[in-house]
Amino acid sequence: MGKPTGFIDYVREAASELDPQQRIKNWQEFHRHWPEEELRRQAARCMDCGTPYCHTGILLKGMASGCPINNLIPEWNDLVYRGLWHEALERLHRTNNFPEFTGRVCPAPCEGSCNAGLVSAPVTIKEIECTIIDKGWDKGWVVPQPPKVRTGKRVAVVGSGPAGLCAAAQLNRAGHTVTVFERADRVGGLLMYGIPNMKLDKKTVVQRRIGQMVAEGVTFMTNTEVGVHYPAAKLMEEFDAIVLCTGATQPRDLPIEGRDLQGIHFAMDFLTANTKAVLDGHKNGNFINAQGKDVIVIGGGDTGTDCVGTSMRHGCKTVAQLEILPKPPAERAADNPWPEWPKVYRMDYGQEEAAAAFGSDPRRYLTTAKRFEGDNQGRVKAVHTVEIDWEKDAQGRFVPREVGGTEQVRPAQLVLLAMGFLGPEQPLLEQLGVTRDPRSNIQAAFEKYTTNLPKVFAAGDCRRGQSLVVWAFNEGRGAAREVDRFLMGETSLP
Repeated sequence: MGKPTGFIDYVREAASELDPQQRIKNWQEFHRHWPEEELRRQAARCMDCGTPYCHTGILLKGMASGCPINNLIPEWNDLVYRGLWHEALERLHRTNNFPEFTGRVCPAPCEGSCNAGLVSAPVTIKEIECTIIDKGWDKGWVVPQPPKVRTGKRVAVVGSGPAGLCAAAQLNRAGHTVTVFERADRVGGLLMYGIPNMKLDKKTVVQRRIGQMVAEGVTFMTNTEVGVHYPAAKLMEEFDAIVLCTGATQPRDLPIEGRDLQGIHFAMDFLTANTKAVLDGHKNGNFINAQGKDVIVIGGGDTGTDCVGTSMRHGCKTVAQLEILPKPPAERAADNPWPEWPKVYRMDYGQEEAAAAFGSDPRRYLTTAKRFEGDNQGRVKAVHTVEIDWEKDAQGRFVPREVGGTEQVRPAQLVLLAMGFLGPEQPLLEQLGVTRDPRSNIQAAFEKYTTNLPKVFAAGDCRRGQSLVVWAFNEGRGAAREVDRFLMGETSLP
């Protein structure tokens, strides 16, 4: 590394963000980059560590450790420290088709396994990554790269989310003619409608990359649901290979008393309609509005946080977030050693905003909903909750037990269910006759991505289940390699 003592000489500094009270007034991105001089100091903190765990990309206890797409992190950290930004961008693009997306929405498992984190704070890898690609766009270094030769092979990609976009980009650059089918009115899947605009700007960031892919020759067919608007049999007839990247969009429900009351919605319905309204300039009015309401979000994770942040921007009266798990510790627990993902207490942007407005973290740990209470018009007006403890049953499994005397009635005119997803929607898979695993995901071996049907491949959440965007990138790139090998007998795709 250019400065072997950088991790000793400099402390970790997080880039600045707009004040929570200010940023909730609009839907714009609120994250700001460091000045170049400071960012180079942060890059200098990357150690000459010998074995950089930051880009291992493995699963430890079911959670990512290191970068799942094996970003060449020490290399581009060193190049940034030396001021060689164009070379850093080239290294970044070797493993990552869309670093402007991961640099904004990835939880950065690379930082959790950074060697510097053993002795001090980890390197600000995510911030450096995002700055490299943003500078590349600003300088005009990111340009369309259409293939010089076409193979004559046609590939269909079903779904334009993270896995689908990566698969399409890679297969197009290999020279195949790629058509991406998207049932929504805009391209991007989760990147477009599942992540709010303040985390990932659609017009500036997402659409910019889509435009590059179009210029490179990728065809996008929006408002086209395969199996509904475009017969599955026709897809099989017209294309030499098919990559299913439909995501895991079947939400987990909460079938308790009062579930059918008005005002109880799945989180993704809330987030999707809101982002569409933002992009349409709030001209359609067809979104679920939290303004002036007591909002309860049931479930944690990124989706729950996004519901909190969106509700804050609507101008909710109050917001509470129910978490069935215990509050994480401030430091790593003994059973959560490095380089595992650190399961420690942290506040994301949504919780920061709620705390700034209402005085405290909106999360209520070890709490679950027992029933919903409605008014005489059939609208939800309260959520009855109870605290729980986790105890082992006869089989040694941890199960929740209610704690007597802890029942509460919480006012709520809007309830958002953010409890994760059960797997992909099934109608298209049934039409195609694709074999599924016991969890209802498409059955396709990792690193092979082949289904039971010849020429049909699967990648992303529809194959592995709900996961990180960066794992979807890993799978999209991997599936592209296997499709290219299937079509050509060999592959040179990275």
